[in-house]
Amino acid sequence: MKKIEVYDPALCCSTGVCGPDVDTALVGFAADVDSLKKSGGDIVRLNLAQDPSAFAENPLVKGLLARSGQSALPVILVDGEIALVGRYPTRSELFSYAGVSGTGEGESKKISTKGCCDDSGCC
Repeated sequence: MKKIEVYDPALCCSTGVCGPDVDTALVGFAADVDSLKKSGGDIVRLNLAQDPSAFAENPLVKGLLARSGQSALPVILVDGEIALVGRYPTRSELFSYAGVSGTGEGESKKISTKGCCDDSGCC
């Protein structure tokens, strides 16, 4: 099985439901990540705001950020190689990267839009 690392831009939370505006792309991607994990996929998400050392310690990501800035994020690595830059993969791309059969399409894609955090409003 392949390991996927997602280097996210600075986010309040990974689900996209924090703050006043819901980011539907992040909501969908968070559901896809959850589905992949339930299917046995090996995926980790790293957030620039919460894990800056992970960005600085990875020479591929560090070099990409030095050349292109934060507009290159998100960066998707598959087994340590750059697979995608500047956008989140579709569900089928994500499952393909992981080498997991199926796409989890039969599973629920529900994510609460109440918020990823408690009533404080931020993670």
